Amino acid sequence: MPSFNPNEQSQPNSQSIYESTSKIKNMSRQTVIKIGVDALNEVGSDLICKVCIMNGGSCCNGCLHLTNGIGCKKRNTSCTAWLCGFLKYLFYATGSLKDWEDFWRQVPGQDYREDFTPEFFFVEKPLHMQNIRNLSEALATDLHELATKHIAIGFILTLREKIDKNIDRLNHCKNDPKKRIKIERNIKVLSSPFHRFQKELREYHHLNNSHT
Repeated sequence: MPSFNPNEQSQPNSQSIYESTSKIKNMSRQTVIKIGVDALNEVGSDLICKVCIMNGGSCCNGCLHLTNGIGCKKRNTSCTAWLCGFLKYLFYATGSLKDWEDFWRQVPGQDYREDFTPEFFFVEKPLHMQNIRNLSEALATDLHELATKHIAIGFILTLREKIDKNIDRLNHCKNDPKKRIKIERNIKVLSSPFHRFQKELREYHHLNNSHT
């Protein structure tokens, strides 16, 4: 399984973003942030973020560390780990969400738009991520098309929040199959307009299944 390893210079390939067989032991705060930022960049989060920003939904609105034309001037573990509804759906649909959450659960001191993460700490589980940039491209195209078709103010942002809440609810009903089925149905309905994404997702799962 591919992974992000802060101790080696890694190179992307067709199967994954980074590959390593080394087990992560000790890690710095800055290394964790770099791993997260690199992973998000590689999977194409910027493509999805652009759509939200164009529709007035930047997740960084009002942050003191944000500068026009520059971006974030003070990155932290909290904001790096956080996923909006669309990115959360991307990871959920591709089976990457658990790996992402498991990795960041090991990082102490996360808070809202700031962190109290120590400079060094131990991490047992590396970050495993697949190369899914083509799915991000498809999702971003679907979102842009939806934003163009729906003139209602805030349509895309409302959709983002609904998807986010439903995926979060799944974590609170692990032992309730009936409730999980209902929530998964809600997510399927909310994501039904993502036609390009669903096509790419089917191909993604087909390729993954053929390699197992």
